[in-house]
Amino acid sequence: MEKFGIIGDPVKGSRSPAIFRAGYGGKYPYDLIEGSDFEASWQRFLSEYKAVNVTAPFKEKAFAKVLTLAGEGKGDVSGPCMKIRATNLLVKTDRGIEAHNSDFTGIVLSIAEALYPGIVNEFYSRFGPRAYVKIHQYFRQNLPNLYDRRPLALIVGCGGAGKAAAVAAAELGYLTNLMNRTPERAADIAESLPEYGFLNVPMSDFREAMRECDLVIYTVPTAIDTISTLTAEDFRGEDRKGIDRPGKVILEANYKTPSFGTGETALRMQEGGCQYVPGRRWHLYQALTGYSLMTGVQPDFDAMQAESSKG
Repeated sequence: MEKFGIIGDPVKGSRSPAIFRAGYGGKYPYDLIEGSDFEASWQRFLSEYKAVNVTAPFKEKAFAKVLTLAGEGKGDVSGPCMKIRATNLLVKTDRGIEAHNSDFTGIVLSIAEALYPGIVNEFYSRFGPRAYVKIHQYFRQNLPNLYDRRPLALIVGCGGAGKAAAVAAAELGYLTNLMNRTPERAADIAESLPEYGFLNVPMSDFREAMRECDLVIYTVPTAIDTISTLTAEDFRGEDRKGIDRPGKVILEANYKTPSFGTGETALRMQEGGCQYVPGRRWHLYQALTGYSLMTGVQPDFDAMQAESSKG
């Protein structure tokens, strides 16, 4: 029987096994492969598993492994992986080991669903496991119909998830700004990907930058102080009044202790007409795109949604 799992340190408490089992009705095993020794986890993958998810702190190391194999004709790296220089999904195929990045595809689906409600179910029903490619194409082609100018995105936090978010936003057609507590990290990303024209904004300008943006992707694990002081006008945006276009979208990576979406901040977002996409949604869409690639079989998305909403 084919086996699947997730490698990282730590992975205890991960929601991935429950969502995977729900998606396939328990047909396949999905194991937690925890340990600080990446080489040991890599060898377990090679000897025991058809495919594995990869989480911190191994995403860059796993990418490097597959990049080396690809150079020897024994593997392949997806386009987003090559841009991000990290993978969270390894799959054995007849051509070798493939590296993918479902952080990227999860963001694409999250943003598309926010602006085109129902698109995920519709496209997966029509196109099957690789519907995320069609969704990406559709969104980019139709973005000019949603705005009277090129929309602006702000990526807060430039770690692994932040870099994936920056590439995803830029690939969808947004003019993308980067913000990080350590400015040098944002500058390094901008320098390594000059084709996207990333602009770096200091963390001290968070309120002003957020007001200007149509999309905010927040990947910092804790709330910066400014968030608790934001008003409905901040969430509405400076140039949105009287213009018929989508409200601001805020997508957050953290689903365990979110910085948005709760308490007074949630009320201010609602007053400002801002749409909040929680981290659970991002994680769910990572699973939808990733599990299809792992197994070659489209999972039961309704069952995955039901499991994701628990707890």
